[in-house]
Amino acid sequence: MSQPLPPPDSVAAIAAAVRAREVTAQEVVEEHLARIARVGPGLNALTVVFSDRARTAAAEVDAALAEGRDPGPLAGVPISVKENIDLAWSATTNGWRGLADALPARDATIVRRLRGAGAVPVARGNMPDFGMRWDTDNDLFGRTRNPWNPDRSVGGSSGGDAVAVATGMSALGLGNDFGGSLRLPAYATGVVGLRPSQGRVPRGAVQGQSVALTLQLFSVNGPMARCVEDVALALREMQGWDADDPVSVAAPAARDDELPRRVGVVRDFAGLAVDPEVAGGIDRAAASLMRAGWEVVDVAAPLLEEAAVLWRRLSCTDMLISLDPAALGQPLGRSATAFLRDSTAAARPYASAREYAEAWARRAVIAAEWRRLMVDVPVILGPVSISRMREPDYDLGGKEAADRAWRDLWLTVVVNFLGLPALALPTGLGGDGMPTGVQLIGPAFGEEVLFQAGRAVEAAVPRLPPIPSLV
Repeated sequence: MSQPLPPPDSVAAIAAAVRAREVTAQEVVEEHLARIARVGPGLNALTVVFSDRARTAAAEVDAALAEGRDPGPLAGVPISVKENIDLAWSATTNGWRGLADALPARDATIVRRLRGAGAVPVARGNMPDFGMRWDTDNDLFGRTRNPWNPDRSVGGSSGGDAVAVATGMSALGLGNDFGGSLRLPAYATGVVGLRPSQGRVPRGAVQGQSVALTLQLFSVNGPMARCVEDVALALREMQGWDADDPVSVAAPAARDDELPRRVGVVRDFAGLAVDPEVAGGIDRAAASLMRAGWEVVDVAAPLLEEAAVLWRRLSCTDMLISLDPAALGQPLGRSATAFLRDSTAAARPYASAREYAEAWARRAVIAAEWRRLMVDVPVILGPVSISRMREPDYDLGGKEAADRAWRDLWLTVVVNFLGLPALALPTGLGGDGMPTGVQLIGPAFGEEVLFQAGRAVEAAVPRLPPIPSLV
């Protein structure tokens, strides 16, 4: 089956042009730095710009080509790196004032691998304190604004990198996803976001400091880009076993040719209303898959509400311990403090070791139900959020607001709870002028079947127009 040509500004197209010496890596980087200077200040998506380092790295790519050496499959591709992923020359702040000077000793494994493939870091992407919100704002760098509409949230926590990719300030964004932190900003900005399978892509190095169990099992690093092929290309370079991350594994060989081309659509959310624009995006994606030869059926997501409740209560229990100001040495930022207060009040963290252990024990039951379903229906299609993107700070304001923000994302957080891969991608523009989008969920290490389905959706849904504020 032929693949659609990538967009002219895609990761694949940029790298191909640089490798063919149709354009220099230095020219590519200068173009992106110029765009950062032009549109960046109004969006506050990028916290630090590495102009001199990016120019030096681009010159090294061009020198390798001139000498007949292979600079790698991502030759000259400008990337942004979220504030909680290590870069040896830039503080890993996690969006928090207390880490403003926390300079790491070396690059994170995924950064090292992408740089080895020829990618050029140009900037840092903004995030909320410790990634602990579904919006992007902090006391250290301030708020990131949505380029489609500043009165709508950009999502979180990888909001800065999503905006950078959507506006052409970077071609590839590196973020992470504990409860939708890649997929929600991708939905908010109209880009593609991949949450890989648990363990497929290394997380941060573990070096003596304890790591909460929810972080070990729910959070993964992943890429955002402007088309499905680009996140697939990035995954190939990022993935693999890493000595510094005990959760990381070498992914088993793909078995996607053996999987039925069947997609299950989730439309029922225990009586919660799905916004008509969201439903329309799901319908467009389903129709695209059917035209491409996939069988599409409606399914019920197994034990959806219970799984979402368990994800929330386990997460809040661990957050109360790991983000205790007494342990941190100083308080969280204002919005993060409010989010933690409201969310834990709504979630009811576990008060005993017995409750905590029983919650983890139920995970096996829910995972078995999902595994049985995905033998016959290996791809699940549904919303990232059952609502349109709400106003900035929509996830603050007390227990009711916290409950509403979480209910919007039941299907999204269950993916984290179970460690499954998921691909978020746009499905056109809604009547409100904001991107619509869906997510495709696959079996563990089933990223390739997600890419196959994602390409089919991408090829048939309406392409997003240029962002009006940038025209």
